[in-house]
Amino acid sequence: MPRRRPGALRAARPPRAPRWDLPPARVHGLSARTSLAIARVEGLPDDYYVYSGATDRALRRYRQFLRPEGRRPRYPQDSECSCRGCSFDDVRHARDVLDETLSRLPPRPRAELARVIADLDATYLRRTLPDPFAAERQWQADLWWRRRLAGGREEPRPDPGQPPSRGREASQGGSM
Repeated sequence: MPRRRPGALRAARPPRAPRWDLPPARVHGLSARTSLAIARVEGLPDDYYVYSGATDRALRRYRQFLRPEGRRPRYPQDSECSCRGCSFDDVRHARDVLDETLSRLPPRPRAELARVIADLDATYLRRTLPDPFAAERQWQADLWWRRRLAGGREEPRPDPGQPPSRGREASQGGSM
């Protein structure tokens, strides 16, 4: 029996559908493989709060909350609205999203994301204060990050489109 040529074999195969979708965006600080696994988890329709890009947003929010250096305690603020965009005002919700994503990831991407979160968790634990009445106040008091004192107001995040203010002169019109 004669051998079939490669071109004939390729021609007999059904044509592949072109792949037009773009690769998922990389999550800042994680490998491409872990970012792809996170994108697959975020594509599942199981949870309202875990959507495309939510893990990256939660990780950035968690880092932003812990960014001001110093020894002063930080107090997470409650979110004004419970929609999935505004709820990231509360850093504890961002940690909830990260925990939900961790529980759904395969082992290797889970380990990489867990290493990043563990460093942030240690800083969060050091920079926030325990709440002795968390069992009465919190709706998820079994989670350790929910058992920290909250209710404070964070400094407003700077608007990237606005030039930085010059302190007291800018707020009083520059004359004294």
